[in-house]
Amino acid sequence: MLQIIPSESRNLSDFGWLQARWPFSFGHYHDPSNTHWSTLRVFNDDIILGGGKFETHPHANMEIITYVISGALEHKDSVGNKGIIHPGEVQVMSAGTGIEHSEANASPTEPLRLLQLWLFPRTKGLKPRWEQKQFTPDQRAGKLLPVVSDGSIADSLQIDQDATIFVSELKPGQSVTYESKPGRHAYAFIITGAATLNGNELKSGDQARIEGETKMEFTANAATHLILLDLP
Repeated sequence: MLQIIPSESRNLSDFGWLQARWPFSFGHYHDPSNTHWSTLRVFNDDIILGGGKFETHPHANMEIITYVISGALEHKDSVGNKGIIHPGEVQVMSAGTGIEHSEANASPTEPLRLLQLWLFPRTKGLKPRWEQKQFTPDQRAGKLLPVVSDGSIADSLQIDQDATIFVSELKPGQSVTYESKPGRHAYAFIITGAATLNGNELKSGDQARIEGETKMEFTANAATHLILLDLP
């Protein structure tokens, strides 16, 4: 099963300083039939205007992954971590027993775009942890680059879940193929550009929820930036 869900079907919430697109039930958008896909609970596509900020708020028992597309994100949390996340950089925050953090556009004028993913952890009540890492355009050019895993893939950031997150940038006409194990789920999202996935057209903002297909072939119809999740 490969279900294509168009960009415009996502819930759009405009808070003035924040334009948030939510493909799953989140915040004031409540849809009990659309709460998660496998262990993926949240996949938010946010644009934060200059000076915009998520004030300090708590999380617990969730694996939170942030991928900055453009602009820069300032992070501060209750266990002493702080830093700036730049384009192509990935941050992992395992909330565990509980953590509070704030997130702000590091620029007073320029917009910021980021993807934030929440995955259910395998184990509740772990000690909170945080790390981030820069991945370059050259590293993801023409291939699926693993940036997050359960720790089994070298040079990737680790989460407490049997999941792998890949990013890729393709030139027009380029293809990449991924083969997963039987019984797995997958989730694909076109960040920018347009591509086919197993012959199905996907444009910017479109998502694919995949179950029961072990081979996924992406072919770019334009310069394309995409993200793929291999999920239990």
